Amino acid sequence: MSQFERPNIAAMQGYSSGEQTWKKNTIKLNTNENPFPASAKVQAALMEFATAELRVYPQPTADKLRDAIASHHGLTRDHVMVTHAGDEALRLAITTFVEPGGTLGTTDPSYSLYPVLSKIQDAKMHTLALADNWSIPGEFTESMAKHNAQLTCLVNPHAPSGHLTRLETIETIAQNISGVLLVDEAYIDFVDPSLAYSTKDLLSVRDNVLVLRTFSKGYSLAGLRLGYLLGDPELIKPMLEKTRDSYNIDGISQALGLAAITDQAYAQETWRQVREQRQVLGDALSKLGFSSPHSEANFLLATMPEQIDAEGLYEALKAKGILVRYFPTPRLKDKLRITIGTAEQNQALLTSIRQLITR
Repeated sequence: MSQFERPNIAAMQGYSSGEQTWKKNTIKLNTNENPFPASAKVQAALMEFATAELRVYPQPTADKLRDAIASHHGLTRDHVMVTHAGDEALRLAITTFVEPGGTLGTTDPSYSLYPVLSKIQDAKMHTLALADNWSIPGEFTESMAKHNAQLTCLVNPHAPSGHLTRLETIETIAQNISGVLLVDEAYIDFVDPSLAYSTKDLLSVRDNVLVLRTFSKGYSLAGLRLGYLLGDPELIKPMLEKTRDSYNIDGISQALGLAAITDQAYAQETWRQVREQRQVLGDALSKLGFSSPHSEANFLLATMPEQIDAEGLYEALKAKGILVRYFPTPRLKDKLRITIGTAEQNQALLTSIRQLITR
């Protein structure tokens, strides 16, 4: 510990990301990346980007990309802020709306970055356990109000379960909390379109709602680190004009993000294939004795059959060059979170699981 380190930083643990590997032939199903490459239009935009443009600073507020995002959602530019991935969006929301000593609220379990950012801000964390079926308990709003949560974060679809909370439930929460509600829609692109979940409708409920989106999952750009926030202009304005880093989005990211979001036909086809493979993988795991809640995300949370140790299976799969995610927490220690891969990757996973559990 450095003598110059703030006490709250010295006392905290940092965020632990999923394993990354550059080993050839590894099947990576542990960090919820899209298994399909980014749009060919993204590749073209990268090839066409003039290196001479790197000599000067990028457009400070990514206005062309903001306009494209606004058009995609039926909003206007002042409802949009582009961020360095969803993680910067979260940091900005906490920095802007949660005072040191204030409270950040969420569910348990949830995205493990939330408590890390809370500690960095020297804020308190209040969590409420999800119901057995992964739904938000009825007392959630009252609990957030009781603890005076200045910012409440909900992942929808939820991670790590994949459970989708109905729009009406989120709208009710927004209407009955005093602080800001941030709905983290990192996985929303994989929701069945027939469910008619509308982010624009959510934003119209009240002026205290922020929605987080990312290019990492749906647009196959996890390596780029690009995201955005949607919200009432009065919520967006202080982050855009005060707490954001200067020139936070580089010129290359602005160009590639614009190419990605304007190629909806390609993106939506990858989402369709992920949904299709999600069903195939879920059915196959069920036949092997695994159970998982219905998922509207690009992963499944698989509970082990009797006599199968989750950590042991995780390690055995890793030894075979297949990465999945294991969480050593009380509610998740008998489960593995498995990202939906391509048909070939999913079949390789299933073949390995069959071999391992029938020894």
